Amino acid sequence: MENTQKTQLFEQAPIPKAVTALAVPTIISSLVMIIYNLADTYFVGIVNDPAQNAAVTLAAPVLLAFNAVNNLFGVGSSSMMSRALGRKDYDTVYRSSAFGFYCALACGILFSLLFTVFRQPLFVLLGTDSGTREATAAYLKWTVTFGAAPAILNVVLAYMVRAEGSSFHASLGTMSGCLLNIVLDPVFILPWGLHMGAAGAGLATFLSNCAACVYFFVLLFVKRKSICVRIRPSLFSLKKEIVLGICGVGIPASIQNLLNVTGMTVLNNFTSSFGADAVAAMGIVQKINMVPLYIALGLSQGIMPLISYNYASGNTKRMKDTLSFTVKIAVSFMAIISVCYYLGAGGLTRLFMKNGAVVAYGTRLLRGLCLALPFLCMDFLAVGVFQACGLGAKSLIFALLRKIVLEIPALFLLNRLFPLYGLAYAQPLAEVILAAAAAAVLAKLFKNLPPKQQPNAR
Repeated sequence: MENTQKTQLFEQAPIPKAVTALAVPTIISSLVMIIYNLADTYFVGIVNDPAQNAAVTLAAPVLLAFNAVNNLFGVGSSSMMSRALGRKDYDTVYRSSAFGFYCALACGILFSLLFTVFRQPLFVLLGTDSGTREATAAYLKWTVTFGAAPAILNVVLAYMVRAEGSSFHASLGTMSGCLLNIVLDPVFILPWGLHMGAAGAGLATFLSNCAACVYFFVLLFVKRKSICVRIRPSLFSLKKEIVLGICGVGIPASIQNLLNVTGMTVLNNFTSSFGADAVAAMGIVQKINMVPLYIALGLSQGIMPLISYNYASGNTKRMKDTLSFTVKIAVSFMAIISVCYYLGAGGLTRLFMKNGAVVAYGTRLLRGLCLALPFLCMDFLAVGVFQACGLGAKSLIFALLRKIVLEIPALFLLNRLFPLYGLAYAQPLAEVILAAAAAAVLAKLFKNLPPKQQPNAR
């Protein structure tokens, strides 16, 4: 019965209903994840020590690097699974999920080992100094040395569960960890609790990721007869079509996130030269900007199974209608948020730290960064379509354009012309150009697809 309902959702449900069923749980879990990210910044900010707040900001590129593995095996496996479901090829679905799970586990363990061995030179690359290094090291001990594997596994499992249409369970697993993190943060961080500062934020993150993994393992056991995600070792396969199918989408997605890490590292290094107050302000602004960014990302991830399934089954019209509906909703919403952020930048920054210098920096930085939002969501949707359709090369081209060709050179140029504040306008500049390119490439892609219409689709 459950599998029949999933097929009906992919093939027959009206577009608004299908998009809502798949995307809303993903967006809600993204919002909870944002609150969890903001909680670290908020509770560390209450300590009112810019060095502790700066430590969480400086460590962010390392945690963002997890997304390289998440995308390699999460996005890659989920795209392969959804396309195989569209073809009714269930053996490939099972083997793709097993391959993604065990490769993600191995990479998580390797990540922890490499960080532990090379952490000292890495601290230099991150832009730490004598005032921020100790707090940064304490935060990363829990989130990376101990926490890399559970952090990666819970995201990869969520991708795979969502790929087969169980968006609610994928989101519930992610939210369970995030909510636990929010509860634990004040206990571990604040003076009335364990008073661990940034280290406490790291410990709370580690424990919450472990809890999310437990949820997914229980889910896979309880629903083992109906769910399409399989992690039995016997199903792990190095069959050429599975490895190439996953890596063809996953590697470009992984490279995209590594480029994001590079861009954030360059941004933080430029910012760190202006002192701990500027770094703390940039960290607060980035966390505030995560709210709409994660909503856009959640929307693009939520519709990916629907796009993949209908692309593989040949229902081009339903695929087009899904994207058209989503673009209208996303761009309109992001435009409204951008205006609200621009007008309320000072008050939003002040919520996280009542420090005059930090608020002054944050107000001007947020007004620059928020201008990118309507264009950034278009970029996310385009890349999501490429990944859903197995067109990894196109998503890689967009990633290279975004960071290497546009954003990183813009960081160097604008920081030179307008020290510190110019950094906030590099992303808007890049996203405007990319949004125009995305619209053109998507139009060409859909024009070249055969206009096949499934008889039972609406």
